[in-house]
Amino acid sequence: MKFTRVLLCALCVLCVKPSFASPETDALQAFVDKVQTLSATFEQVQKDEEGHVIAVSSGRVWLARPGKFKWSYQKPYEQLMVCDGRQLWQYDPDLKQAMVRPAGATLQGTPAQLLTDRAALDRHFTVEAAGSEDGAQHLRLLPKAADSDFKLVEMWLKGGAPSRMRFHDPLGGVSEVAFADVKTNVKLDEGLFRFEPPKGTEVIRAETP
Repeated sequence: MKFTRVLLCALCVLCVKPSFASPETDALQAFVDKVQTLSATFEQVQKDEEGHVIAVSSGRVWLARPGKFKWSYQKPYEQLMVCDGRQLWQYDPDLKQAMVRPAGATLQGTPAQLLTDRAALDRHFTVEAAGSEDGAQHLRLLPKAADSDFKLVEMWLKGGAPSRMRFHDPLGGVSEVAFADVKTNVKLDEGLFRFEPPKGTEVIRAETP
């Protein structure tokens, strides 16, 4: 579940929409307005409430408006999440198991909803400019809901694209995702956002999130 929530939260980078002006939010607005696709590699580091590293993973991500993404964890274990805008697939090759859910219902109320609903940011988050750091514009996203999975999301934008995101959970744990080899507005094959379960895969179909 934590893997899923961090992943869905990270997917907000494409379509957040700030409601006030500053150098930081201007950078965010430019990214929202100008970027239609994104591909990147990533490394995710998860720490407990005492700051000890408890997991490190890496892989590749592809995003396309409206509402399409593929997030592939490659190390230390393979996991995959693919959304074509209608259905959301989660696939675990080790378990030979795939779960498919309606994308709209599953993403409702999560930061990933911002992929298809730019106005969702104002409904769910308060955006704060947090200055610049190593040439990157720093923003803080504060959830408005008391029962949010994260108490704070931080985002750094550099060179017109996200370079880093950090997620603080209510218990004090932190997950940080660093992006590299970021490419924006490149043509992406539509096949990236389609998933066909390999032969022998157990498919679980869930009608609700």
